[in-house]
Amino acid sequence: MSSLSLRSLHCIWLYIFVCGVKIKRKTYKGSAVLTSCRTMSDLKKHGTRIFKKATPNGKLTVYLGKRDFIDHLSVVDPIEGVVLIDPEYVHGRKVFVHLLCALRHGKEEDIFGLNCHRNLFLKVKQVYPANCDIPPQHDLSSDSHSKDYCDKVDDHQISTVEPVPEFRQITRLQERLLRKLGPNTYPFSFELPPYTPASVTLLLHSSESGKPCRVDYELKVYVADEEDCRPQKRSSVRMIVRKLTFAPEEPGPQPSAEVSREFLMSVGCLRVEATLDKQKYYHGESIAVNVLVDNNSMKTVKRIKLVVRQYTSVCLPNANHYKCNVAELQSDEGFPISPSQTGWCKIYRLCPLLSNNRDKPGLALDGDLKNEDTNLASSTMASPKSSHEPMGIIVRYKVKIRLVLGFGLSDVCLELPFILTHPNCEASLTEDHLDQDLHFDWVDAKNEESANHAPSLPNSGSGDDTQNDTSNARP
Repeated sequence: MSSLSLRSLHCIWLYIFVCGVKIKRKTYKGSAVLTSCRTMSDLKKHGTRIFKKATPNGKLTVYLGKRDFIDHLSVVDPIEGVVLIDPEYVHGRKVFVHLLCALRHGKEEDIFGLNCHRNLFLKVKQVYPANCDIPPQHDLSSDSHSKDYCDKVDDHQISTVEPVPEFRQITRLQERLLRKLGPNTYPFSFELPPYTPASVTLLLHSSESGKPCRVDYELKVYVADEEDCRPQKRSSVRMIVRKLTFAPEEPGPQPSAEVSREFLMSVGCLRVEATLDKQKYYHGESIAVNVLVDNNSMKTVKRIKLVVRQYTSVCLPNANHYKCNVAELQSDEGFPISPSQTGWCKIYRLCPLLSNNRDKPGLALDGDLKNEDTNLASSTMASPKSSHEPMGIIVRYKVKIRLVLGFGLSDVCLELPFILTHPNCEASLTEDHLDQDLHFDWVDAKNEESANHAPSLPNSGSGDDTQNDTSNARP
């Protein structure tokens, strides 16, 4: 009896163990399915990022799908958005949107009655009431991807509101915003010509305070009786957008330089040749420098120094010039190069990064948006059809190679210019993405802008200029 009972207990225990393993397997499998479902749900809930900012009185709100606009050199991404209006507050007046590109010299204080900024590009458009025969109501019942609205385009560098409108189709994103925000929403769009100045900000010294020298694009929405009237701060809202430049896809000539140095009272010469592996580099990419030395002289080369240098010119009546070393390398490996030694060759790699140069005053950055990733300023691209120098802040890069010969002798130097830019990829939303049931992720741009403050100051404020102004305020 005892043996049977022990066998029975053993069988029961084995059965329970096997069933438990099966239950655990099912549970784990169900957990995996649940996790994948949650992941898919999270992906579906991940919506389109929309930037919004309202006036201090809350009567106007501007919405943008993105704040980085790319100059592809043949065409520039349009700046598109919508404005939500309180018609009772705006009654009898007009709503304008202006896009201003300005070179700001630093502090915005008046010096001897002169304002410290220079307008480079200006466009103004009236969005309400619509300056055309199309009624303001938006019929969004159809599935068409575009509707016609009033839009005006001006090819002049400095422009104002045009009396003759031109009809333009709105984008799919604007249509979704119009449907979501209601009938008091009005679209707008700006088109910039290629080769307009890029957004650039110069770092301040750590001991300096205030606003840095910069080129920025300001999108401003305001209520006024006429376009040239001065808007009140409580009924206006401004948002800083950033314009970036992509270099052309076609590969350029491989940068190379050669120099031969003859020495006084010495026979022979020192020949140095340097080349880069290509002309165009993307941010974060290493630069390969190939150096070839033929030392037919009686001198000895002690070591080599390589520097990637950023050259910045601010286009003002009294032009300001800056230069910053963004990557450095010094090596004595394989040295010295003795007299009559030829065929010496070596490849060096340098990588210019913002993370290694955040404390250098005068360093140029690609604009400056708080909480947004930025990098070293991209190279300024000049129009091949224009004989004029680019406006704004001009940025160029060179690799400087220096061979140190020793005490009492001047070094042998070469410079190789190159282009530093972004990869030419399309960051805008596709129509297939916009056809989905979108969930809008509203981002308050007021908490992200820092264009009026130096990027080198970690404790700078929000820099928002749209503070409440109760003087002569209209209720």
